[in-house]
Amino acid sequence: MESQTSSQDKNYEVWKNAELSKAFLEGVRGAIPLAAEQIDMLLRVIQLTQTKVENFLDLGCGNGILGRSIYQHYPKAKGSFLDISENMLTAAKNSLKLEQNNSVFILQNFGQKEWLNSVTQEAPFDVIVSGFAIHHLSDERKKELYQEIYQILKPGGVFLNLEHVASQSKLGEEGFDRLFVDALCSFHQKQGSQQSREEIARQYYNRSDKTANILTLVETQCQWLREIGFVDVDCFMKVFEIALFGGLRAKNS
Repeated sequence: MESQTSSQDKNYEVWKNAELSKAFLEGVRGAIPLAAEQIDMLLRVIQLTQTKVENFLDLGCGNGILGRSIYQHYPKAKGSFLDISENMLTAAKNSLKLEQNNSVFILQNFGQKEWLNSVTQEAPFDVIVSGFAIHHLSDERKKELYQEIYQILKPGGVFLNLEHVASQSKLGEEGFDRLFVDALCSFHQKQGSQQSREEIARQYYNRSDKTANILTLVETQCQWLREIGFVDVDCFMKVFEIALFGGLRAKNS
């Protein structure tokens, strides 16, 4: 079991590859379906649960889009941006030039428990968010990570995971794939690409990072959060295999 878990968790390290992270940022991140609606829902939950946000953590931050959105509503907050990829952190820094004085950028692998040491100085956090990152970890490591996140939340703080989750059915899986290919086509057309839908679909189904995905049902992950001690756990938005879920650390914990 240990060797299997170790092998699976190494999948997350594929994002250290500069070419892969660059391809994701330029060709996929901007094409995620209903991205604006997802971020709007994430911000709504933060506003529902937090009277103020003094500090937050964007875990597996990529280009920093979630943290940047939080800054728009809480400009005085201090943000910590953590990612395994130097390319991703560089993209985050470039997109957060106006907020750099309030930002900390951390090159670290949250697939390993040692990542906690890198955020101790900034913790505890009012808000911890993650976007399309945790699904690269084994289920065992996911559960451990959720426990670690709970430990560094302030009482009353909120954790929100915007994530790629498993489908309950082949119908849901096919619906997600078609939605994503349509979104990729629209995105690339706006960028002036002449690629056909068939070509884009072929690239999507044969993408190099696909084997790094370890998808888990959102219901299963919400149950893990409840068992850890999170309260008000819910799936706040779901579109096929895209889900926004999370919960609060109890105020008296």
